[in-house]
Amino acid sequence: MKNISILGSTGSIGVQTLDVVRISDEFKVVGLTANSNTELLIRQIEEFRPLKVAVMDEKKAEELKGIYKGRGPEILSGIEGLIEVAVMDECETVVVSVVGNIGIKPTFEAIRAKKDIALATKEVLVSGGSLITTEAKRNGVNIYPIDSEHSAIFQCLQGNSMNKIEKIILTASGGPFRGKSAEELN
Repeated sequence: MKNISILGSTGSIGVQTLDVVRISDEFKVVGLTANSNTELLIRQIEEFRPLKVAVMDEKKAEELKGIYKGRGPEILSGIEGLIEVAVMDECETVVVSVVGNIGIKPTFEAIRAKKDIALATKEVLVSGGSLITTEAKRNGVNIYPIDSEHSAIFQCLQGNSMNKIEKIILTASGGPFRGKSAEELN
């Protein structure tokens, strides 16, 4: 069984990750984080019983502390809370599915703590790629792309010699391009 922490458990990728955990006996959730959706986070806490939970919104974290006072997970807040969930001793792999650059520091610290990374947040590599990949190599940490297009390319490259790859075309299927006309895309 692999112990995982999910940074961004109430977002789309986090929810899908928990769907996989639900049907698999290979994973145990030891940490969860959310930005501010404590309604969904409470349901996740009750179902998966993590050891630590972090909420970016400090006011909402205080509300959770009141709900779980004397029982349940340790409740943390802010970026420090995300980092603590990412580096906790009980965790082996960190699923990084937070929005934007906020994921850089927790990812970097998780790598320094020798946690493998399942990365859905492209911005971590777009903004901190050299720093992140260098630290991963230094610590013998694997980074697995789990965002759909990037994971598909990763899977296609497995077992292939890199000198045989001439070109990779990655389509822009969503995000800021979603719903744009051809004229807007030009």
